[in-house]
Amino acid sequence: MTSELIIGNAGKAGRISLNRPKAIHALTTAMCTGILETLEAWRGDAEVEIVMFDHAEGRGFCAGGDIRMLAESGAKDGAEARHFFHTEYRMNHRLFTYAKPTVAFMDGITMGGGVGIAMPCRYRIATENTRFAMPETGIGLFPDVGGGWHLSRLPGRTGQFLALTGARLDGAECLALGIATHYLPAEALEEAKARIAADPQRIDGILGQLAVAPPPARIEDSRAQIDRLFASDRLEDIYAALEADDGEWAAKELATLKTKSPQTMKVSLRLLREGAGMQDFADEMRQEYAVGCHVVQRHDFLEGVRAVIIDKDNAPKWNPDTPEGVTDHMLDTIFAPLPADEAWTPA
Repeated sequence: MTSELIIGNAGKAGRISLNRPKAIHALTTAMCTGILETLEAWRGDAEVEIVMFDHAEGRGFCAGGDIRMLAESGAKDGAEARHFFHTEYRMNHRLFTYAKPTVAFMDGITMGGGVGIAMPCRYRIATENTRFAMPETGIGLFPDVGGGWHLSRLPGRTGQFLALTGARLDGAECLALGIATHYLPAEALEEAKARIAADPQRIDGILGQLAVAPPPARIEDSRAQIDRLFASDRLEDIYAALEADDGEWAAKELATLKTKSPQTMKVSLRLLREGAGMQDFADEMRQEYAVGCHVVQRHDFLEGVRAVIIDKDNAPKWNPDTPEGVTDHMLDTIFAPLPADEAWTPA
């Protein structure tokens, strides 16, 4: 088992702690494999009544996936990137369908791959340290790990807003939108874990006792604007709505969108539109895998990683560089299903 995970039993709980502090616990293929194998082992273990996810030392739960590896693979044959996506999405699906209760402690940065672990969990704990985001369009990627399913089921158009802008939410905002199920002070987490491990059957009461009233959720002040200005599934319409609004908020969000990849913003809107109608999470993962395999080898992802992560000039040259330049044919190519022998399958 990889040392990038700390796995053990605590009372009646199984505990998986992400352990790559220098990378804010970003997921590797080995970590996803380790989580998959552990969940399978605990599935029939009567001594494990509940599974808890948290992180070892450091300032975040999980900052995402191994983006540099994905880009290096995408620049070649893409095989390593496909293997990572296939394994990670199997982990996401297993969590989504897991019979035993699962708990994610989203204390600190929770982005990308961390969202993919947390969102399928039955209990999702936010704190004053939580910083939740799906910022993928800023590097020419899209909110995967089930993003098309989870974001499309948030209230109003908040999911579309988060997918396009990569906006960061704090713990109070996560609770208000239903991303988190409970809001606890960070100082209460160790007590919560100990009490849950001692008596998993009482988890609802334990979390209820330790929860505190969060501060006001700032996103509530913008909900009407989000629902109105991000109402369309056409990126051009959203740009037009923001341009026609003379408010400061609209101007700021339009400026944000203009830094993102037009291609993967359109991919994100289509993913959420189609994800909203899916009945089976496995279908979502199958679609996201096909899209991911295509996107990871396209110009915008390689250029986005260069600009944001490698050279850090934060000046990506997107191609196409406008929403109008991203054609329906281009999107159809990205969303094309893979051949049956290459398609994603559940574990």
